[in-house]
This record gives sequence, C-alpha cells and structure tokens, in this order.
Amino acid sequence: MTTAHEIDGCAVTPNARAEAEKETAQPVRWSVPMALFACVLLAFFDKISIAALFSDTGFQRALGIDFDPTRLGLLMTAFLLSYGLSSTLLSGIGDRISPKKLLLGMMCVWCVLMIMMGFTHSYSGMMTLRILLGIAEGPLFPLAFSIVRHAFPQRLQARATMLWLLGTPIGAAVGFPVTLYILNHAGWQATFFVMAALTLPVILWVWLGLRHVAEPPRAVARTAQGQAGERREERRQLLRQPHFWLICLFNITFLTYLWGMNGWLPSYLIDGKGIHLEHASYLSSLPFIAMLLGEVIGAWFSDRVNRRALSCFISMLGAGAGLLMVLHLSNTYAVIAAMAFSTFMWGAGAPNIFALLAKATSRQVSATAGGIFNGLGNFAGALAPVVMGVLIATFHDMDTGLMFLTAVAAVGCLMLLPLLKHY
Repeated sequence: MTTAHEIDGCAVTPNARAEAEKETAQPVRWSVPMALFACVLLAFFDKISIAALFSDTGFQRALGIDFDPTRLGLLMTAFLLSYGLSSTLLSGIGDRISPKKLLLGMMCVWCVLMIMMGFTHSYSGMMTLRILLGIAEGPLFPLAFSIVRHAFPQRLQARATMLWLLGTPIGAAVGFPVTLYILNHAGWQATFFVMAALTLPVILWVWLGLRHVAEPPRAVARTAQGQAGERREERRQLLRQPHFWLICLFNITFLTYLWGMNGWLPSYLIDGKGIHLEHASYLSSLPFIAMLLGEVIGAWFSDRVNRRALSCFISMLGAGAGLLMVLHLSNTYAVIAAMAFSTFMWGAGAPNIFALLAKATSRQVSATAGGIFNGLGNFAGALAPVVMGVLIATFHDMDTGLMFLTAVAAVGCLMLLPLLKHY
C-alpha cells in the first residue's frame, strides 16, 4: 500500500511525488492547449446555440410548443444533466487510453448529432438528441484538465488552462450573434447545420495539435496488479479528502452561474430589459468578451501570486456584486456594463479553479478527479436554466432569475473560506 506525503500542502503518493519531480523536464508544447481550445470552442457552440433559438417562433412551432420558459429551459437542463453524469462516470477512461483518440471520436459523434437536430421536428426528439449530445461531450473538460496537468508544470497550469478555457467565453461571444444572424437569414435549422460543418476543420486542428501527446503512463501497464492496486488507493485518498469535496461544491455554484447566464442572457436582455433583438445580438456578446478578458488577466495574476483559492473567492464575490448592480439598473448600456463586470470577475476565476483542483489532488488520478469535479458541477449547474425558468414563470419577472444567481454566488464564496489558508 502506498504512503501519502505532502507536496505544496497536498497529500500525494510517492509515485505522484516522482511525477512532480519530472514535470519541469517535460517540453512545454503550447500547441496542446490551443488544440484543446478549438475543441472547447466547437463544443460550446453546440451547447449554447439552442439558447439563441428560445425566442424564435419558427423553432417553437417546429417542436410543437409556444414560448414556455420551463420546457425551453429543460432543453438546456437535459443536456447538462446527461453531460454531468457522463463526465462523472466516463472520464476515468482518460486515465487508461489515448485522450487524442477519445477527443477525435467524440467530435465525430457531435457532428452527427447536430445534423440530426437540424432535421428534428418534435420536442421529444430534440430532448433525446440533447441528452445524447451531453453524454458525448461529458468527458471533454476532464480530459483537457488531465492533458494539461501532465503536460505543464504547476507554475504554468493556470495560463495553459486559460488558453483552452477561452473557448468558453469566445464560444459564447461569437456563438450567440452568429447563431442569431444565421437564424434571421436562413432559419433555425441552418444554425445546427452550420455548427456541424464547423466540426471538420476543428478535427484537423485537434489532430495536429495533439499529435505529440502520448498515452497516459497507466495505459501502458494497466493490467499489472500493482498498478491497479495503487490506482485504487489513490482514488480512495481522493474520495476521503475534504478539501476536494469543498472544491467540488464551489464548482457547483461556479457552473450554476455559467449555465444560468448562458441559458437566459439573450432572453433576459430582450424580455427583461426591453432591448430590441437587433441590438441584443451584439450586446449579448459583450459580457462574454469581458469574461474572456477576465480569464486572461485572472490566469496571469494567479500564476504570479499562486493563491488559487483566494483568486477564486474574489472572482465569485465580484460576479455576484455585478449581478446586484444589474438588478438596480435600467439604462441599456449601464446594464451591459454591469453584466460585463460580473462576467469579467467570473472569468478571472475560471482557470484558477482548475489550478486549485490540480494543487489539491494527485496527478495520477487527474481524469478521475476532473470527472467528478466537472460532472457534479455540471450536473447540479444543469438545474440553473430550468430553476430560473420556473422562477420567471411563477413570478412573471425576469429579475428573479438573476436574484437566484446572486444568492448562488454568495454560497460559493462561503464554500471557499476553509481553503483560503491552504491553497
């Protein structure tokens, strides 16, 4: 049985210590996070494209529903629930087989599913395809986390993580206006077909960027009893670590904010603040551009000070404060400015939460830890769109959705208090 030691304040096995000593000798290939960026960007297009269709009457008629906030929110929630379950249960495969083969296979499935969505004319059919898309995309973030964890030293992990995480805000900043443009000029079906067509160049980019990525060390000798026993012990240590679970709880609140914003931001601007659709198409992208800037600045700052938990705390506190300002503003540009401040602060914490997880867990179970972390976060965060939809439908007030996200941000800050001195 392995014995745990301390590295950077974290309990790790002797094998993990040896891996940590070798990490500085590894060549740093920035093509790796850039390839992962392309993959995340594509996946985020697929995720949020449907949210831009919520207010489209043609899409509603095709599915046989009117503007029903609860049922429309369920289309996003169904995806996220299956996404979280898949991330939790399937991501451990990334500790055993080639991540490159997994990612390429996953993208082929995404392409097929997006084409099928374009031909779907029923609510139940769209719901089924959204669930399947969630299953197919579930392992993406844990795989990306694991690849960067093994390819980059701790001192560069926030910046390397930031590079592929930029696919999230850029995907939202570009995805919403592009989807709305396609919707207005070619109809709702074309939005899915265009997303499917984008898969082909991304597959090539990922293949080139990850061509130097080797299989995880465990994949070479995964049949050995000693390796299997060591892996089980590392997993037991992970599951017994209180700090790991606090980070997972914080991530639940962190992703609740993200998916609440992604699910309802365009509709909130149009129906809640009275912004015309033609203006909302570009104004809705500005908060996500701010999120992008937040990720860049937050990653640089956190790598400099190496206070991962504090960086995440300040990030979530600022995100909640920004939403409070939005609730009390009516001027269009003031609303967008406050929303942008909120998303900027959220973005500053995005790469740091992965660096925090890396600092608190063993490298040898990176995909497993990342899967549980990402899966639980998305599984719980999946409730945000439908909860917000229910609140909006019940109180007939779009502001109630933002009040919910503000309360969630406050809870997230509380989750980090015990970690501030350790990480």
